[in-house]
Amino acid sequence: MKSPDLNKIKFNAALLSFLVGIFILLLKFGGYFLTGSNIILSDAAESIIHVAATSFALYSVIVSSRPADKSHPYGHGKIEFISAGIEGLLIIFAALYIIYSSVLDIIFKPEIKNLETGIIFIAIAGVINLFLGFYLIKKGKKTLSLTLVADGKHVLTDSITSIGGFVGIVLVMVTGINLLDPVFAIILALNITYSGYKLLREAIGGIMNETDTDTLNKITEFFIEERKPYWIDIHEMRYWKSGNKIFIDFHLILPFYFSIKDSHIEEKNIKKMISEKLPDTQIKIHFDYCTDDLCKFCEYKECTFRKAQFEEKTFWNTDKLTGVPIYEYEND
Repeated sequence: MKSPDLNKIKFNAALLSFLVGIFILLLKFGGYFLTGSNIILSDAAESIIHVAATSFALYSVIVSSRPADKSHPYGHGKIEFISAGIEGLLIIFAALYIIYSSVLDIIFKPEIKNLETGIIFIAIAGVINLFLGFYLIKKGKKTLSLTLVADGKHVLTDSITSIGGFVGIVLVMVTGINLLDPVFAIILALNITYSGYKLLREAIGGIMNETDTDTLNKITEFFIEERKPYWIDIHEMRYWKSGNKIFIDFHLILPFYFSIKDSHIEEKNIKKMISEKLPDTQIKIHFDYCTDDLCKFCEYKECTFRKAQFEEKTFWNTDKLTGVPIYEYEND
């Protein structure tokens, strides 16, 4: 799928999240004003944070979809990590507010009323957010958008809060113990805090170009499956992500008699094959030429300049492809 189509999917999903977020916010505050329940207030407070976060997420999706320019030669995708980080921080702040509000309720014991009505509001909100959360995560993975994945996880967190709030309100109704309302809200807040931490941690990792094992394994699997006899060695492979774009660079050793034209043809073929498995991938290859001491590792039977027979097949894995050249590897 081409990038413009992915961008459209991302925008539509982010816009849907924003609009649904506003509706859920109004629904929850309606439930709070009817009941005075701290659980519902906690859930509504988390939704305020969510609407603020989805607003920035929508802006982030718009900016990240812009093509590369002179000021941003690698595109604008990094803003998605900033968006996810802000969303993680806002989730944590919402959790802290929930804990603060709940502690006050434990101390002052406010009156709770109309729980039968409130439970309907919170149940509707929980179900809507459950479906929306899974939808956003699915679209985020499809478009390689951390913003949508983060937004989806935030929505699922909101849904879990609502479901937990539903259970808490039922317990209050059954037992008549109003103290369960703020206590249950604190338990939910601790769960929200952990979700916010994970989002923040992932965002920082993206900004710092931290290695994503799943993506790295996909790249490695490609080279293993498509390995050619004249690909004598691949080493110093690196990659980083910016939004839905992946940038890969590595060294490839080819027979010394391959022309510049041959090397460029090989590069073109590699780019085409990788882009079929990893869309929106940009590749830079540094070509090295072989020397006589690499003949024993070379499986290229058509070579007429061979100084030694093929003896040892190099085992390719992630550690090898991201590591040193074969001749240095052998010396170690």
